[in-house]
Amino acid sequence: MDNKRGGGMEGEKKGEFSFNNGGVGPAVSPRSRLPPIQTARNVSFKKKDEIPAEDDGICHDDSVPPVKAQTIDELHSLQKKRSAPTTPIKDGQRSPFATISDEERQRLQLQSISASLASLTRETGPKLVKGDPARKAETPKISAVHHHYFTPTISVTDSSLKFTHVLYNLSPAELYEQAIKYEKGSFITSSGALATLSGAKTGRAPRDKRVVLDETTAEELWWGKGSPNIEIDEHTFLINRERAVDYLNSLEKVFVNDQFLNWDPEHRIKVRIVSARAYHSLFMHNMCIRPTPEELEEFGTPDFTIYNAGQFPCNRFTHYMTSSTSVDLNLARKEMVILGTQYAGEMKKGLFGVMHYLMPKRQILSLHSGCNMGKDGSVALFFGLSGTGKTTLSTDHNRFLIGDDEHCWSDNGVSNIEGGCYAKCIDLSKEKEPDIWNAIRFGTVLENVVFDEHTREVDYSDKSVTENTRAAYPIEFIPNVKIPCVGPHPRNVILLACDAFGVLPPVSKLSLSQTMYHFISGYTALVAGTEEGVKEPQATFSACFGAAFIMLHPTKYAAMLAEKMQKYGATGWLVNTGWSGGSYGTGSRIKLSHTRKIIDAIHSGKLLTANFKKTEVFGLEIPTEIEDVPPEILDPINTWTDKGSYKETLLKLAGLFRKNFEVFANYKIGKDGKLTEEILAAGPNF
Repeated sequence: MDNKRGGGMEGEKKGEFSFNNGGVGPAVSPRSRLPPIQTARNVSFKKKDEIPAEDDGICHDDSVPPVKAQTIDELHSLQKKRSAPTTPIKDGQRSPFATISDEERQRLQLQSISASLASLTRETGPKLVKGDPARKAETPKISAVHHHYFTPTISVTDSSLKFTHVLYNLSPAELYEQAIKYEKGSFITSSGALATLSGAKTGRAPRDKRVVLDETTAEELWWGKGSPNIEIDEHTFLINRERAVDYLNSLEKVFVNDQFLNWDPEHRIKVRIVSARAYHSLFMHNMCIRPTPEELEEFGTPDFTIYNAGQFPCNRFTHYMTSSTSVDLNLARKEMVILGTQYAGEMKKGLFGVMHYLMPKRQILSLHSGCNMGKDGSVALFFGLSGTGKTTLSTDHNRFLIGDDEHCWSDNGVSNIEGGCYAKCIDLSKEKEPDIWNAIRFGTVLENVVFDEHTREVDYSDKSVTENTRAAYPIEFIPNVKIPCVGPHPRNVILLACDAFGVLPPVSKLSLSQTMYHFISGYTALVAGTEEGVKEPQATFSACFGAAFIMLHPTKYAAMLAEKMQKYGATGWLVNTGWSGGSYGTGSRIKLSHTRKIIDAIHSGKLLTANFKKTEVFGLEIPTEIEDVPPEILDPINTWTDKGSYKETLLKLAGLFRKNFEVFANYKIGKDGKLTEEILAAGPNF
């Protein structure tokens, strides 16, 4: 075979091309070697004048100098460069931290975190070091001087002999790596979002929420029937705190987030979240306001701290405990402890409760509402329980989104409390909710969703894990968001109700007293369910449209709302997005297009100039006409064929309102209680 191939090549003339060698060069005898290509590398031993002149025309290869690393670890270290603060210093002022070294700054930061994790019995915190324990080079030796770690003086115990690694304010990319590598049930979906599992708990546990009862909270907070606040004593809180802190200190690593609440810089709250899961850290990274590098350097001591030891249960035999789950709030210590639940929403709503306590002390109203702003600067607040259309109606491409869930109303205007959105995902579709759909990308946390094991495409209709599937993403993932998330004083306060009884008008203008009454009531009606033969709507009342999160008596928030509305000239509206022409089962849902036209008329101010008439029983002011809305639907009695059935249903709903309000009727606001009387008079009259 060699002879045959060789003979074929030798028979060709010099300079001719041969297909036996690929057809790309002159024929060469197999016994003669190809001339070596001269490169800078294999001629480097020669002096420059020794290189033949004919070599100058040779095409050199594109090799480059080798990497400046002697080991694979050293090579990996070259892959990442150190982050540095890039935020410009305001007003030409230097940060107070600028006068200290980076080494000292890191030491002070770890000292602060160690103090947060301090045991109450040892009165000191654990040894801390920054970085992932998987990177052995970052674990300090006692003699080391160049690593950022903090070693308190404590008695010798097993926990005092180890370092706890602090993963501090990691980026989403870093948290992805931690979750994928160490947390079972974490996957990257086809859209780039991180899918996680919250364990056995897929929703909040309101019956396991506790608030420390002391001399101050006994006087200030709302206790008793209807209140979400269930008492715990100081001693029991400290037992649970010690349990959580000991668990966190026993871990090889903990995640620490230092972030902010409230976009109004004058009333900003510093929060620290210590957790054991990358999922929790990324969730809070998205939901709280993310500090700039310079703000982080100046963070100092937090105003409030969360200890999330949710993977570890509380002791059922501890006083006040009713299960292995406990979410405990101590307002005096400015601390929250989570045991026995990994559901991340406990942190979000726990902090919302804290804001409901702290902000009214500053004469700032905290609100469970959506908020948007028109191009003319007109701001509207949207209140509504689940299913009322709060998210849909507050998300308007012709207006800027300030926030979707939690806000403050101060003398400066309105401000979003959060830095992110926590959206429901069940039955999500690109057509119905394009903004939420497009926000689910890299950096977003997807809780308890089901996805294809091969393509990783999420099936949002699948309820195998839970119906309460959620997406948590930074608010800037929404295209028409206003950054910073602040706005002027609201012109309109819109209370949404999905009335499945079908007797409330599509829109009503409210007096201040009526606004307070319906704000305290927090009404909507839900369809009872899909069981055979069950068609009766169920009335749902949630004080201030968020009873599970408020700390003070609802009338206090209502009085503040009325005061601010009167001071800044806002108008209250009750908008029914539910049924018309009959109750659920006989009537039909009010068309979304009609509701949008109503909301547009409120935003533009045109509805204020309309003609109004008063309804019976509830005494609501309803317009006689609205552009592009059928006038017959504006008064619900017109849409019912059976007028007698309408009046019967109307009185039934009025009775439910009155019964619900009994728990508030005896609470006097002010010295003479006149405001309470005004609110009661604004309710249904029959």
